[in-house]
Amino acid sequence: MPRTQLRIAALVLTALLGPALWMSAIAAPADIATCDRLAAHPTDPDRPADVKGILEIADVPAALKACRAAAAVPDAPRRIWTELGRVYEFDRQLAEAASAYRKAANAGSSTAMAGLGVLLIQGNGIRKNIGEGRTLIEKAANAGDVEGMLNLGSLYGAGVGGKTDLALARKWYAKAVDANSNEAMFQLGLMTQDGDGGPKDDVAAKALFEKAAALDHADALERLGAYAEAGRAGEKDAKAAIAYYKRAAALGNEDAGKALERLRCPFQLRDRSNGKPVGRICFDGG
Repeated sequence: MPRTQLRIAALVLTALLGPALWMSAIAAPADIATCDRLAAHPTDPDRPADVKGILEIADVPAALKACRAAAAVPDAPRRIWTELGRVYEFDRQLAEAASAYRKAANAGSSTAMAGLGVLLIQGNGIRKNIGEGRTLIEKAANAGDVEGMLNLGSLYGAGVGGKTDLALARKWYAKAVDANSNEAMFQLGLMTQDGDGGPKDDVAAKALFEKAAALDHADALERLGAYAEAGRAGEKDAKAAIAYYKRAAALGNEDAGKALERLRCPFQLRDRSNGKPVGRICFDGG
């Protein structure tokens, strides 16, 4: 079709729909794309294939504006309601988050089920309902949702909404590990090093921490530093310990920062009169 005809067609459509509806038709895809980009969860199976997803929503105001506009579109995809729920949750509008999650969960979103389940169990900003929350998390986990599996492992481990079952906690963490959850790798590593719910195995625990550390899990990096420092599941390696601690501290792990200070300043000075610590002698550099 020639450009003149396209322009005429556009003008006719504008006259028929009205300026507001015409602009809405143009804006809706952009709002949906922006909402996906700023608020999609990386493990949500509903997210578009070209959207990586994000754990921490950085620009909450922009995400809230886009997701609200996207959700206002008739027949908005259910993932948009999940994403709107996430943005509301980051904005501490928890009642609104629960409402958006519920709409998506009712439409079959396993990610929304997991999100709503956690809100109901915590009861922050909404009425607590542990039974319904656990049911939603179980449903999400059985549907293959990674966060659902991870959270169900935590519920079994803590005995929330039912009996404590550490073996089942291990089972659900292992399922989440298979789905490449670095948090599940770390949690299963802790259970394995302590012998909770199954055999105690430092070598297997270390392997899990290494897998999580490769995915930049700060707490797993701290554990690897402690293993290297103590010679646990291998020989002592102070250099490796420091390297792990540095990476963990850079990602925000406070214990790793304290460990670095301890290794950098290994010698304690004490008051001769009462034996109390008065300072430490530190090495420069490194």
